[in-house]
Amino acid sequence: MKFKILDRYLIKNFLITYVFVAFVIVLIICMIDYTEKVDDFLDKKAPLREIIIDYYLNLIPYWINYISPLMVFIATVFFTSRIAARTEIIAMLSSGISFGRMLRPYMAGAVVLGILTFIQVGWVLPKANKIRNSFEKTYVKNEFYFSGHNVHITIAPDVYAYLESYNTTTQTGNKFTMETIKGTKLLQKFYADKIVWQPKKGKWTLQNYQVRTLDSLGERLSRGTEIDTTINLSPKDFESDYNLFETFTLPELNAYIDLLKSRGADGLEVYLIEKYTRFTQPFAILILTAIGVIVSARKSRRGVGWQIALGFMLAFIYILFFLLSKGVAEAGTINTLFAVWLPNIVFSAIGVLLYKTLPR
Repeated sequence: MKFKILDRYLIKNFLITYVFVAFVIVLIICMIDYTEKVDDFLDKKAPLREIIIDYYLNLIPYWINYISPLMVFIATVFFTSRIAARTEIIAMLSSGISFGRMLRPYMAGAVVLGILTFIQVGWVLPKANKIRNSFEKTYVKNEFYFSGHNVHITIAPDVYAYLESYNTTTQTGNKFTMETIKGTKLLQKFYADKIVWQPKKGKWTLQNYQVRTLDSLGERLSRGTEIDTTINLSPKDFESDYNLFETFTLPELNAYIDLLKSRGADGLEVYLIEKYTRFTQPFAILILTAIGVIVSARKSRRGVGWQIALGFMLAFIYILFFLLSKGVAEAGTINTLFAVWLPNIVFSAIGVLLYKTLPR
């Protein structure tokens, strides 16, 4: 019964401290964000209701998720150093409770936060990001127009498309070419003066087209005025991709990655990093919680402030390490999965080392 009361005490205060830290940090971030964007809000006459509901109510969970490992770590250090300063931890250990046993309530609270984080980043947050990004594109960013000319797109392995220009308003492309090339050999070339999207049919209409086919029988050429066809291409490929990876739920993200792979397209690393990060973040919460308890459970002569400062420093080192690994992964110099998991692997080793070496 004693342990159950202790468990409830530690879990309750750990989670309360986390909520407090999250509220303070996100409030500061929102104030800084408003200061930076207030001129855009005024210039583009953003309605107050949309600023509060569409933007900031969706920005808050974004930032809570983005820096959740940092906030969990700070909350752990802040709460644990306080009870260590009041000699509560000494009393717990003196009563026969092992340090590992005392760590369990913290890890239980971290598991709860990890599960909530995974659900949030996988299904809840992307929907909020769609609303927030839509607001930013309307009232913060400049209006998007597809200005590309002579556009080359890989739409499937060995299949390449070309557009001289594309109009996002009318969803019409000019001078369309689609070539199937195997190695260095051209197998088929599809040409059309115009390509027009038909939203009801979910197909493209090709106008004034001709098809040139080369095979063992020789070369064949066919022409026509208009034809509907399905191509591994859609108007969304020409829309703004501003933070597009943030707006996909986990199933949608997997589907989009499969689409890019089927096209053999570049830029796959950004979406793979987003996918793997959604799985690593809950584990980061567990790892940083354990490290936070280990480094702050000992009563320090330098006081609580020193331990909190140490917590901030270690948390920012983790974030810096994660950003560096992410940058390396985006450059494609090392395996994406390994790069995303590397900070967790390194800090897990650090946690084990601290657990075995630091006196408690």
